[in-house]
Amino acid sequence: MLNNKNNRLLLILIVIVMACGLLASRIQTSGGQVVITDIKIPTQNGQWVVGDLFKPRSATAENPAPLVVVVPGFQRSKEALANIAIELARRGIVVISIDPYAQGRSSSSMSRRAATTEGYGMFAVVDYAASSENLNYIDKSKIAATGHSAGGNAAIRGGNYFGKQAQLAGEPSKLHSVFVSGYVLTLREDVLKDVRSNIGVSYAFYDEGAYRNELKNGDMRLAPEALRVVNLGRPSNSLEITEVELGRYYGELENRALRVVHNERILHPFQPYMAEATANQLEFFEKVFELDFDLPSSDQAWYWKELLGAISLIAAMISLIPLSRILLEAPYFRPLVAAVPPALPRPQGKGRVLFWSLFVFAALVACFSYIPMAELSQKLFVDASSRQMTWFFPQRMNNAVMLWALLNGSLGFALFFGSYHFFGKHHGVRPEMWGVAISGLQLFRTFVLALALYFFYFLLVFLVYFLFHVDYNFLFMGVRVFRPDLLILLCMYAPLFFIFFLSNSLRVNGAMRVEGDPEWRSMLLAGIANSLGLFLIVLVQYITFAVTGTVYWTDGWLYVNLLFAVVPMMFVLPYFNRYFFRVTGRIYLGPMVTCLIFIMVLISNTVFYLPL
Repeated sequence: MLNNKNNRLLLILIVIVMACGLLASRIQTSGGQVVITDIKIPTQNGQWVVGDLFKPRSATAENPAPLVVVVPGFQRSKEALANIAIELARRGIVVISIDPYAQGRSSSSMSRRAATTEGYGMFAVVDYAASSENLNYIDKSKIAATGHSAGGNAAIRGGNYFGKQAQLAGEPSKLHSVFVSGYVLTLREDVLKDVRSNIGVSYAFYDEGAYRNELKNGDMRLAPEALRVVNLGRPSNSLEITEVELGRYYGELENRALRVVHNERILHPFQPYMAEATANQLEFFEKVFELDFDLPSSDQAWYWKELLGAISLIAAMISLIPLSRILLEAPYFRPLVAAVPPALPRPQGKGRVLFWSLFVFAALVACFSYIPMAELSQKLFVDASSRQMTWFFPQRMNNAVMLWALLNGSLGFALFFGSYHFFGKHHGVRPEMWGVAISGLQLFRTFVLALALYFFYFLLVFLVYFLFHVDYNFLFMGVRVFRPDLLILLCMYAPLFFIFFLSNSLRVNGAMRVEGDPEWRSMLLAGIANSLGLFLIVLVQYITFAVTGTVYWTDGWLYVNLLFAVVPMMFVLPYFNRYFFRVTGRIYLGPMVTCLIFIMVLISNTVFYLPL
């Protein structure tokens, strides 16, 4: 078996994935000093919350430790804030990092106002931790919550919710402290006045949503939101604060009225992955819990896990190439192997002008159609856009990407066949160069092969998770385990997305594979062509932001933020379409495999309003 180079390469890649999983596990468990397990907590209305429980071995019934509940933001799963969970657990604090309602493996919520009324499930987790004897290693007087973006909103809402309960009961709040990262819209007096918890605030100076703040910027020194936080916690006999000193602690710990504001110079989506921002949280919890960490806040190991996750993600994807070659040697799949068609003649004169004109035109359409498609998705898929549970395309953000892909995929077909009809067939281009000819049986077998590669890919993900409790995650990009019922969504979304993926494969292999071009140049050009339009959106958004202080697309800035994960996927897509074309001689295997995998990645990392 190992004499075959494909077998050897596949084995090497699997070993890399497993080794990265093992090393990542050692990092997130602090060399075995922290035990990480899944936790599933039943909540109200038949709902449930799934999370990762980080339990330091030092936390026992005799020596209980504080607990911090970590809530990621919109479009994020429990792995998104693994950095803060890892670093807190390294320092002896118990952590429960949750999948918010309608995200990851948690259920949907019956409430359209899940952040306000349920903290995306955080309220139920705090109640469970405060009352359950199963968590007897937790100091129930020191339960806190932290979150980024929408998760930050959940944290301060939790402070308000449990603060009101405490006032009615005449006892301390179940939430000892809250840390709010990347969200200031609910730092209002009507929310803050009932909070009976210590509060930490961390807001990115270059936050794209800062235009919605009262001063329309990200500077927290004079921000009314920050001033309210520190002034509502100050002793009654002290002077009102008129300018916040960043990083200074205000108020009294004894009364759970300690307040601090940070203002890191970073963009919104990158704030959780900034060492300074992580350190600020660590110092906050060290202070409010009255602990003395053995490790300084600058001593952080989480980024090594992120690096290993990135290597795993890449190695697992590459493993599909040798695996496909191995499977194509099987009798059932062997008929799928055909000679690679000849490349297209190099365009000259008008042909060259036409090529680059279509290149630029397609990129501009991809750029200028994205936000309109996002806006259209809100009108076509009203239930998902208004956070109502539905079986009809229940993913708000994915719906926008789907409409964009459907439009640009259809346009790609039109441009391809139009250019062939009016120009290509008169200048040496023949349909047999495209690799489109295939029988119905061969097409079915190609789909079976694609399914086999898909299941292998995710089987490897599940195996790594089962053995080491890690996925392929790098910052806000990642491939994670998923609930089996989300396969329903794959069957719903993949057929419409496939139009784009097939169109891309036809373009990459039937229009951009030219005589005399080195393979690396051809594929690089294809990657640029596929991602340029969306990348232009990012450029316009942030050049405008740098010049004016306000992003270009304000109402749709979350859709632009989504592109930080989508653009890399678009860039690598042509590479896989080309590789699978080279092993089969046809355009179909690549889009089938990449559509199934990439769309499952989007589905499992995207908010879904399913009635489940």
